[in-house]
Amino acid sequence: MPDDATSPATEPSFHPAPPTFGPPRHLEDFAAGQVLTTPGRTITEADVVSFAAWTGDANQVHTDTEFAAGTRYGQRIVHGMLGASLCLGLIARTGVFEGTAVALLGIDGWRFTAPVFIGDTLTCTVEILGARPTSKGTYGVVERQVTLRNQRGETVQEGRMDVMVLRRPAAG
Repeated sequence: MPDDATSPATEPSFHPAPPTFGPPRHLEDFAAGQVLTTPGRTITEADVVSFAAWTGDANQVHTDTEFAAGTRYGQRIVHGMLGASLCLGLIARTGVFEGTAVALLGIDGWRFTAPVFIGDTLTCTVEILGARPTSKGTYGVVERQVTLRNQRGETVQEGRMDVMVLRRPAAG
């Protein structure tokens, strides 16, 4: 791994807010401005190899050390969609949407703003932009801005990941 500013080992550690854990939340529990923080996860060689295998994306920039050494990054980079997928898993680890999420509605305006390298430790923050009921009445939409950061606090990916959730059952 090169000893430069892109190398995870040469930068000071970033200390994100403590992870948000809790019981599953219904639509009524969300409000604009709330921020959830996920636990972190370090990307491994096995993650990249597995992702390449099951997606069929074996691009050399991800899988060939010698080839990647000659690129602008000087080393292999993690698949962009592995990072986006990881966001969903990190959010699930908080338990906040466990049993109440009905469907991911889309990934919108997603941007890959910096490379992710093997050995990076990633965390997500989820800002609630809004929450509104659907016309059906038993569901609602939680609008979420998701930001993926590395151990140096650099934003590496960000965008919208809105989700449909259950409304709290009526008392009765």
